[in-house]
Amino acid sequence: MVGTRPVITTEFATIPFPRRPLAPSDQVRRWYENELGWPVVPGTPGFPLSLRVGPRFDVLDVPAQAGHAALRHLTPHSPVAVRGERMRLLMSAGSAEDVPGVLDWLEWGTLPLDLATLGEGDLMEAPLPPEQGPVMAVRPLDTRSNKAVRRPGVPEPGEVRPLPLGRSDAVQGAAVWLRPPEPGGEVEDSLPTLSAMGGVGGAPDLVRVLDTVATQCHRLRLRHGGAQPSACP
Repeated sequence: MVGTRPVITTEFATIPFPRRPLAPSDQVRRWYENELGWPVVPGTPGFPLSLRVGPRFDVLDVPAQAGHAALRHLTPHSPVAVRGERMRLLMSAGSAEDVPGVLDWLEWGTLPLDLATLGEGDLMEAPLPPEQGPVMAVRPLDTRSNKAVRRPGVPEPGEVRPLPLGRSDAVQGAAVWLRPPEPGGEVEDSLPTLSAMGGVGGAPDLVRVLDTVATQCHRLRLRHGGAQPSACP
């Protein structure tokens, strides 16, 4: 008597393929889109992911030293990014259009200042999320000399700590968060806005921020004999 061999069939359609791990760029995109609700523009090989400026925030681009002086006017939750020697202060959506008028009102409008704004339709390089990017550190100011206090082991403003192991794809000089946005919170409530003038609401006052960065930009210009570097787009 011949035994019957069991017939084993394999239906490829019923076998799930192993899930591929997300690429670093996909992780960054999901963090911005899912955790913060910020619209992004996918990067291409050699170019980083970008954030659409305008729908959720505008950007004030200033020298790092000028931005450092303005941090005291922001809340601990106000997002701030650094790229090279430049600092990018996020401000409320639509503020880019108000900046020229505010500078005129503050009597800074006739002077050349090394600052720029990004508004509706512009793009900003997306810094890596805090858990993926290098750690930034800012030294406190000496209030008597208005100079940063040097601490052993703490980077200079604009410098980046050594990259974590496994992050060899991160490039020194790329945009990083100094004060990252907090997922799950209302980021807009922490952004400098013109409507906060006079102490209305809890948002930082954009007028104070602009007056401080304009003053520092002017001092830097005088210190360098009138030489004015171009602002980052």
